[in-house]
Amino acid sequence: MSWCAVRSKNALKPWLKQMWCIPPKANADFVWHMEDVLAVYTRPYDSRYPQVWISKQLLAEIVLPLPLTPGHGIREDYEYARGGTANLFIVCEPLRGWRHLTLTERRTKSDGAQCIKELADVHYPDAEKIVLVMDNLNTHTPASLYEAFAPAEAKRS
Repeated sequence: MSWCAVRSKNALKPWLKQMWCIPPKANADFVWHMEDVLAVYTRPYDSRYPQVWISKQLLAEIVLPLPLTPGHGIREDYEYARGGTANLFIVCEPLRGWRHLTLTERRTKSDGAQCIKELADVHYPDAEKIVLVMDNLNTHTPASLYEAFAPAEAKRS
């Protein structure tokens, strides 16, 4: 086998994907939120301030991925369409290599608040502050804690 054949064979890595993000023009809100999330991503691991992602949506592609070609993996656009919701809270702390799944009968603000309370009480009782990374779903707001719990408990969670 020639060197070129070996190089070509090893260049194909179908499991690799490339994504890109083109921000909206003149959108300061997008830039502020993106910089905030990127700052969280670059923080080193600190058990006192765990970084936890909460997600539970099903996604579909809007722009078809560019196919696998020699020297390039599949390239996907960051934009997506919501494919619905599932009654599953996926909680992940990637820097620690930990995840937890919680199934609920429905998707309500109260369910989201209970998930956050479980994080604080069960999984991170010694954390000084839990850094949550969530999407903009209407159930993912601090107000959901106040709807589900008395003010003292809402503020604590």
